[in-house]
Amino acid sequence: MVNAAAVAKDKKEAEEIARRFGQNLRRARKRAAMSQEELAIGASLHRTEIGLIERGHRVARIDTLIKIASSLEVSPLDLLAGIEWTAGGPSRGRFSIKGPLPQPPRRGRSS
Repeated sequence: MVNAAAVAKDKKEAEEIARRFGQNLRRARKRAAMSQEELAIGASLHRTEIGLIERGHRVARIDTLIKIASSLEVSPLDLLAGIEWTAGGPSRGRFSIKGPLPQPPRRGRSS
């Protein structure tokens, strides 16, 4: 039998993770001075996909994470900042959101 409270907790946790990833993405995109459309073109995605991810309505797959990070010239870890996993041992592991939103590094300018 499925525990309804555990399912609701998992759903809320997944929403928090998607929201944090989206916030990290938006912050990195703004820092790179890119529009959603410019990022989408560089990452071979549709502009609406970027918007959905930034708003936390969609979770990026690993290949999408790599495409986006590469297009922004940031580490995938920058987009995952503040999202942590605690291994479960005999019990279930869990994700957690830690600390305030981190500031992604500024893109360097060549002289």
